[in-house]
Amino acid sequence: MDLGISGLASGFDWRSLVDQLTTVERSPQTLLQRQQASLNSVNSAYGTVKGYLTTLQTRVDKLNDTTLFASRMVSSSDATVATAAADAGASLAKYTIAIGQLATTSTQQGGTNVGSALNSTSNVSALVLSNAAFATPVTAGTFTVNGKQITVATTDTLQGVFDSISTATAGVVTGSYDPVADKISLVSAGTVTLGSAVDTSNFLSVAKLNNNGTGTVTSSQALGTVKTTTALASANFSTTVSDGGSGSGSFKINGVAISFSATGDSAATVLARINNSAAGVTATYDSVNDRFLLTNKSTGDLGIALEDVTGNFLAASQITTGTLSRGKNLEYTINGGGTLVSSSNTITSTSSGLSGLTVSALKTGTSEVEIKGDVSKIKTAITDFISSYNQVQSFLDTASASSTDAKGKVTAGVLAGQSDASELATKLRRIAATSVTGLSTTLTKLADLGITTSADNNQLTLSSSTTLDTALADKASDVQELFTHASTGLAAQLKSYLTATVGESGSLLQRQTTLTKQSTDIDTQVANLERLVQSNRAELIRGFIAMETAQSKINQQLQFLKQRFGG
Repeated sequence: MDLGISGLASGFDWRSLVDQLTTVERSPQTLLQRQQASLNSVNSAYGTVKGYLTTLQTRVDKLNDTTLFASRMVSSSDATVATAAADAGASLAKYTIAIGQLATTSTQQGGTNVGSALNSTSNVSALVLSNAAFATPVTAGTFTVNGKQITVATTDTLQGVFDSISTATAGVVTGSYDPVADKISLVSAGTVTLGSAVDTSNFLSVAKLNNNGTGTVTSSQALGTVKTTTALASANFSTTVSDGGSGSGSFKINGVAISFSATGDSAATVLARINNSAAGVTATYDSVNDRFLLTNKSTGDLGIALEDVTGNFLAASQITTGTLSRGKNLEYTINGGGTLVSSSNTITSTSSGLSGLTVSALKTGTSEVEIKGDVSKIKTAITDFISSYNQVQSFLDTASASSTDAKGKVTAGVLAGQSDASELATKLRRIAATSVTGLSTTLTKLADLGITTSADNNQLTLSSSTTLDTALADKASDVQELFTHASTGLAAQLKSYLTATVGESGSLLQRQTTLTKQSTDIDTQVANLERLVQSNRAELIRGFIAMETAQSKINQQLQFLKQRFGG
């Protein structure tokens, strides 16, 4: 028989009694847990206040930063002529800037016809089109001469093309190649007429053959060019490129060494190496005019220093024998003064003498450039401050107030009766509403900026945006002093108070620490009380089980007697 079952022997439901007594004994715990819930609610509310105050602190710090009031904005009357920017603290001023000439880059133009002729002789029977050093590769297709279509393949030789022209025109038009002039000629007893709307090969344009209304059409320019993707030594340079025989050729541009190998590098590779170096130039190959070009990356009337060190790349590419097309310097005037010069199209104090002002010249012409205080940036900082200030005060007001429902039941706010909360709201209001002392300005309080407080609550209101705009436009330095004065400035005072409140050892953090400790202590007290409750419960259960045991024995004895004595 399980005597732990309530009333099994006695018929008395003692388990229910034990549960009721246990519940009664837990009453102190219930009170403590209610206290703990209240403490946690207050702590949570202070956590919200801390978050709002931290945001306010950030915005106060911005208002306490003198560089905010030194912010500048620059306007240009003609942004197509010039745009400008100013450093913080630059002098407020207006300048008339006239751009007379923009800066351009210098270019070293190499000699033309740097590539060798297509062929060394007039016999072009072995010159395959795909191997010929044309500026543009010949494409397969058809072209027209005197109304007759000629089909060409890239595997044809140049002589084969001449033969096809002669065959198609029944010998009327013949072709030839002049190795000295490096040109192709088509000759006829009558007029040579080239091309049609249905031509699919570019042979005529590649050969630079154009109609002239006569019986002889000759290439307009020499045809041979450098093969930029072929190794330098076999790239059809008119002067063979040498690296000195070691594979370690070298030359300098503006004092920067560039290496090359005559057998391992192509012209395209060397040009890319130049462009990626610190030489400060852009190197290109002009296949139309068969020449190399070096263009300064920097504008201005600047030269380009060139030197072959090992090998002859610069000489073979005819860069050193070319001519320098000089760049131009920027020429401008300020307020009608003398002409000033800059190698760059960006005007800085180096050339202008105007500290803190940078002007980008875009075209010739005149523009009025004005440096003004960045009023909008300062106003945004002030309105952001007002918003954060009101957020804190609104929460404190709501959390500290009591409300009454329709049945007259009064409910106190979570921070009602908390002296820390009321002191915080009062202190913030006092700092924001009180006149600042020790200033040299007539602007001594927020009300002088059109920012007012209400008698009904702790909120700040920008009641006159015009007053604030006027103060920022006409008395920016006074507004700055109102906020940033080292000892009494409004932002300086708020910064000091907020640091003492939500800083690393701030009073609000200490208050939260105390609340957290009190809540933790209650956990300990509840745990201790619960151990006592469980001990008492166990003792009661043991007693009732003992009672059930005794009752069971009595019942057994009674049953025995009834059986023995018949009833």
